[in-house]
Amino acid sequence: MNIRHLPPSAKLLYKILESGRQMTQKELIMETSLSSRTVRSALMRLKEEGVIIERHSFIDARQSFYGLDNAVIGMTSA
Repeated sequence: MNIRHLPPSAKLLYKILESGRQMTQKELIMETSLSSRTVRSALMRLKEEGVIIERHSFIDARQSFYGLDNAVIGMTSA
């Protein structure tokens, strides 16, 4: 998967999520110091590219967890 054409904010989120950890939007905002709007936009771009998966929290349905799609990880490391 080539992410070179994505904005810097999306690349940053991708690199953070490469660790394999699933994070909420709030955690990504705190980790990156980016604005909530910028993080939302970057997440939307990554979802459009099919790079990340959004999973809804069972504890709080208003919250989602974001992580890299395992199939995409396999493509990038091959």
